[in-house]
This record gives sequence, structure tokens and C-alpha cells, in this order.
Amino acid sequence: MSAPARPKKHFGQHFLHEKRYVERIVAAVAPRAEDAVVEIGPGEGALTLPLLAAAGRLTAIELDDELIPALQARAAAVGRLEVIRADVLTVDFAALARRLGVPRLRLAGNLPYYISSPILFHCLAHADVIADMHFMLQKEVVERMAAAPGSKIYGRLSVMLQLACTVVPLFDVPPGAFRPPPKVDSAVVRLTPLPAEARHRADPARVHAIVKAAFAQRRKTLANTLKGVLDANAIERAGIDPKARAETLDPEDFVRLAQVD
Repeated sequence: MSAPARPKKHFGQHFLHEKRYVERIVAAVAPRAEDAVVEIGPGEGALTLPLLAAAGRLTAIELDDELIPALQARAAAVGRLEVIRADVLTVDFAALARRLGVPRLRLAGNLPYYISSPILFHCLAHADVIADMHFMLQKEVVERMAAAPGSKIYGRLSVMLQLACTVVPLFDVPPGAFRPPPKVDSAVVRLTPLPAEARHRADPARVHAIVKAAFAQRRKTLANTLKGVLDANAIERAGIDPKARAETLDPEDFVRLAQVD
């Protein structure tokens, strides 16, 4: 049996090893034989092998090519594993779904915490071909993702994710469940993209620009933060008080701001 891989700091690697949390994640995903499951960052395969056993086939996206041979060897007797050696931010999920012959993918993974937000936004850009996502993330990030308006942690990530997905935090995972233990608590979250007909029709780039500007200076009013993007009259035409702060607005309010003439 090969020795455990040495986690690499520059890849943000923390390998999940505690069996009970692996089992809880696999139970939450509940993969079926007809599913096209895609794991982001399989690492040593703690999640890969049980997901593969349940689904029979699995696609894994791994950047660290030193981990791939051992992963493929362990998977050989379990099911059909395809490993894509790539940075997930370069992966076209729509093209992958077409190649696999499925309408939608099911994503899972223990995401590198230092680039979790870019990965989430990359996945959102492919929401049409994603059935659901089960991700392990820093607990603080999961709390921000699910935060409600009026909360101190409600912000850009909350709005952009909630406009595209149903966000359901599932359970926490302590540092000791990983090798090496991270310095923060972790949590597992389920993201389910909204059906196309339930999503807003505003220009996504416009919505993103307004949300980003609105939360750039949280303590200032919309009239100040959106200066140069929307004037006070335009904000009022969207049915929103220009003196309001971004953290008090519902996600749909930002869509109305993006749609105002």
C-alpha cells in the first residue's frame, strides 16, 4: 500500500480522512447509477471511492498530477473513474455534460478554501447543466452563502448565490477530520440551481456590477455606493430608497436595480 500523499500548501490541500464525515457527505449526495457525478479535487480519494461505488462511474477534476496514479489504481476495482487533469476554473461543464451524454451534472468536492469563491462563481456560470452541488467549504463561507438580508455577514456572495440557487447548509466538520487539520471549521452545503424559468431575466453582468458596487462600502447608502452606476432617481424608480444600505436589500431588489432604465 502506498504511503499517504504529502499535502501541498500551494494547492490548499487538506485531505478528509474521518470516515463518519465521509459517510455523511456521501449520504447527502446520494448518488445513483444514472447520475453523472463530477468531483472537484478528489485528493487521496476519501470521497471518490464511496461516490464511485454508489454511482458506478465518476469524473474527477484534479490539478495535482502526483495524486492521479494512486487514485486511479485504488479506483480500478471499484468502478469507472475518469480523471481530468486540470484547474477546475478552466473546465467547461457544458461541454463535459455533452461529452458524457447527460443533461446535467452533479458536482461534489472538498474545495480548496483559498479559491472557493472563484470556483463557486465558475459553477454558477454553468448552472443550466448542473443539477446540484455538494461542497465542503470553510464554515464562515457557508454562513455567508446562506445569510439573510440584515445580517452582518450578508453580502455579495449571499446575493449572487441566492439569485441562482437554493442554498442549504447541511452540517459542520471539525478540523480534526482532515490531514493536516485546517485552522478553521468547515461545513458542507447543498446548492441546487433554480429552474431556468425561476431565474431572473436581467443582464447577469449588470446585476454583478451593481451588487459588487453596492457592497464595496457597506456602511454607505446606495446613493453613495452606486454613484456612477445609478443615480438616486434611478434607484427610486426601482422602488428602493436611495438612503438604504445594501445589506437591507433582498436579492431580488438588486435585480430590479439592474433592470431600471
